Amino acid sequence: MTGAGGQLGTQLLRRGAAAGLDVVGFGSRDLDITDGEAVDRFVEPGTVVINCAAYTAVDAAESDEQAAERVNVLGPRNLALATARVGARLIHVSTDYVFAGDADRPYETDAATGPRTAYGRTKLDGEGAVLAADPTALVVRTAWVYTGVGADFVATMRRLERERDTVDVVDDQIGSPTYAGDLADGLLQLAGSPAVPGGVLHATNSGQASWFDLARAVFAGVGADRDRVRPCTSAQFVRPAPRPAYSVLSGASWVGAGLTPLRPWQEALTAALAQLPPAND
Repeated sequence: MTGAGGQLGTQLLRRGAAAGLDVVGFGSRDLDITDGEAVDRFVEPGTVVINCAAYTAVDAAESDEQAAERVNVLGPRNLALATARVGARLIHVSTDYVFAGDADRPYETDAATGPRTAYGRTKLDGEGAVLAADPTALVVRTAWVYTGVGADFVATMRRLERERDTVDVVDDQIGSPTYAGDLADGLLQLAGSPAVPGGVLHATNSGQASWFDLARAVFAGVGADRDRVRPCTSAQFVRPAPRPAYSVLSGASWVGAGLTPLRPWQEALTAALAQLPPAND
């Protein structure tokens, strides 16, 4: 598994160990996926490679798309070429940013793409590179991933709850909050399901919410007054890369592949918050 130092990679290692699985993780210092020769030495016949490595600095990619391309396109292509060559299997993690974000119903896997950011373009190109190099590979798109640790949205809301009387959060961006622990469990199930054919799947916690909804749920989950979270619009928080207004992913492909659907996002958030240590004052 690549990207072992990230939030999803960390959960894969933890969940894999708890399940008694032999999961080996490589961080960027251990393996540079943009180095084809290094990747060839890493991939072994008969293994399943889960690629969690990615350039995820959405705003920074607008001014340095070439750097994002190396990690999000060249790297996955190297992995796919290697898995195809030796008879291994690749599961490549992608994103809701491959869509334009202007839909009014959950995106199916075959919906028209149309990324509006450099990050989204490189992730979409990475998907194409993977499936062209290894048609047996699986591309798993997900969205709004968090653990509640570090600087992700849930962790940020926990911190701001302690620091501010009120917090303004956008209510005009809709998606599916996804707990990295649940996603990791799903990917491990997929890794153990060799009958699932190559192609694209969507995996998120079920349901949908705005960032405002999620922030209020975090406040309530830590015992704070949810009304301290106030709605605002995206126009009040202009950023270099536009965020999708609607990026809910349909879970039909996941269920259709015989995989266990991820639970509702509200249940996942409650479980995630319960596992976190008390916040520091």
